[in-house]
Amino acid sequence: MATVQEAFLRAFHATHPAVTTRAMARGRSADGRSSYELLRDRVTGCRRVLDLGCGDGLLLELLAASGPPRAALAGVDLSVEELALARRRPGLGRAGLCAARAQQLPFPTDRFDGVVSHMALMLMSEVEQVAVELARVLGPGGTLAAVLGGGVADGETEAYGEFLRLARPLFRAAPAEQQIPSLGDRRLRTREGWDAVFGPAGFGPVAWETVRIDLTGSPEQVWATVGGFYDLGPLDPGVRADLRARFAAESAASALPDGRIPCAMTVRLATAVRQ
Repeated sequence: MATVQEAFLRAFHATHPAVTTRAMARGRSADGRSSYELLRDRVTGCRRVLDLGCGDGLLLELLAASGPPRAALAGVDLSVEELALARRRPGLGRAGLCAARAQQLPFPTDRFDGVVSHMALMLMSEVEQVAVELARVLGPGGTLAAVLGGGVADGETEAYGEFLRLARPLFRAAPAEQQIPSLGDRRLRTREGWDAVFGPAGFGPVAWETVRIDLTGSPEQVWATVGGFYDLGPLDPGVRADLRARFAAESAASALPDGRIPCAMTVRLATAVRQ
């Protein structure tokens, strides 16, 4: 049964398709890879891969273009608007794309040897059932790899931290009808919590890595990153416009000589093997 959280996510992505790609795709880790490429490389040896919460299909396109030859690629998402964008990607003509809930996946047992999820697993409710479903569709020895939000790095004073300083009071002060439902399960924000959820479903101990993603860019690019926050969606347009103006003024003070705004966030890269 669909939840209030899922209804919110469907409505948000209907209005803002590809919002996550716009926010994250240009970011780079210290070794030059994007967070999408980090996930791609965690399932390099997998030939049958599912992207859970595939959005507009960027990660699937990266998987399709990398070796080995994929025997099967599939993507599921709650948003039909995101899936419509994924179907337009020329490299995904043979990928199976469908609207589905992670708690009830439309695939047979042991269908995949790899599952990836970029900034989506952390939004899901009923995560024990999600873990059971992933264990079911992953064959023994299969790899689950996920990028999860990690927030602001310790001591981070760049634009991402400045945005949160300005925005959080607005989120808390918003009328009830302009506040988003609680999204995700807090246990998936820590290594111990992840193992508590996925261990009983049949996964081995998680490999847990914290990665800094550099999102430095033009003022417009940086706003596309921080402006994709779900909490902004229900706010009054005037409040959003005022926040953007205040953020532009504050972040301009830290601009580099070329006009770019320093910006970074951390992500968690979680990898576990189906036992």
